[in-house]
Amino acid sequence: MTHGPYTHVSMSIDPGQRPRIGISFYASITWARARVLESGRPYLVLESDEADVTVSTTGAGPVTAEDLEIARQIFNAAARYLADCERIHADHAQVTDTAA
Repeated sequence: MTHGPYTHVSMSIDPGQRPRIGISFYASITWARARVLESGRPYLVLESDEADVTVSTTGAGPVTAEDLEIARQIFNAAARYLADCERIHADHAQVTDTAA
């Protein structure tokens, strides 16, 4: 079974609730970058051919303690994702080499 790349976008609107949008990348992220604007506001961008996701400070304002906590969570989650990808890739390469 081959797995072609795709991006899944969903939106739910429930009475009395704020709308919720979900974006799932099942495609190659073409860019993952972080920068600081001239105004001093940091931001993180994940881009694919189909969608972009930007993360920045609360209300596009100064960095808050909550912004720092979210940045730490993103960092830790990305480190875990990298470690899992490296492990699974190495396991797959080992199985492929053994089968050859």
